[in-house]
Amino acid sequence: MGVAGLSALELAQRRLGVAAPFLVEQDWGAYTAEQHGLWAELVRRRMPQLRESACREYLDGFELIGLQEDRLPDLLAVSARLEPKTGWRSTAVSGFLPADAFFEMLAARMFPTTTWLRGRESMEYTPEPDIFHDVFGHVPMHAHPVFADFLQAYGRVCAGVIGDPVALERMGRLFWFTVEFGLIRQDGEVKVYGSGLISSHGECSRVLAGGCEVRDFNLDEVLETVVDTGEMQPVLYAVESFEQIFEAAKAAEGRLG
Repeated sequence: MGVAGLSALELAQRRLGVAAPFLVEQDWGAYTAEQHGLWAELVRRRMPQLRESACREYLDGFELIGLQEDRLPDLLAVSARLEPKTGWRSTAVSGFLPADAFFEMLAARMFPTTTWLRGRESMEYTPEPDIFHDVFGHVPMHAHPVFADFLQAYGRVCAGVIGDPVALERMGRLFWFTVEFGLIRQDGEVKVYGSGLISSHGECSRVLAGGCEVRDFNLDEVLETVVDTGEMQPVLYAVESFEQIFEAAKAAEGRLG
């Protein structure tokens, strides 16, 4: 079979090594009306706050990738809109990935995306990422060229130190304080862009109400700040631009020795 006859899943698997076995196809037609309704409820709970408090790049990305408020996203359709913009794809995976597979996918501009949706009992928070966290929380930012370059650079750096647990822990702090809980100053205000804030009404409200200290982003401080993922964050970091974290990902590589 020639390349032209391969499915999107097969094409993606050909580009990967250790991550290839974790790739799956999203069965969009299997989602129930109840699940689409739950997605709609989750989105509509977040959008009023995000229209006021999310960064411009997130809101632009939400529109660009074609997310709908009333139905779960079709990852192939999302990727068809996203890839021409920044080269990224939202790629379905079977669940939690080992570190080497995760970083390989980021370096290849494939964002590992889970396809299950949380239940109604976990509306506010789920410890394991689901499609709401992954797509609603993360993927709109992948439409911004500089953020897209940052995320690929981050994956490349981490893939290069996969055998060094100390270096990986330090790089994990950079991911936590940018991709997951990042803030940015825009128009004289602190705006959110990290997926953990985008997708969680409670955590986002606490931060915006002054419930944590907001410091200017400093790479050396971020790399040394211990993270307790089970607690609300006492300190978060605000960047002035996304160029700042792109440069930080490259600079971090030189600090891992």
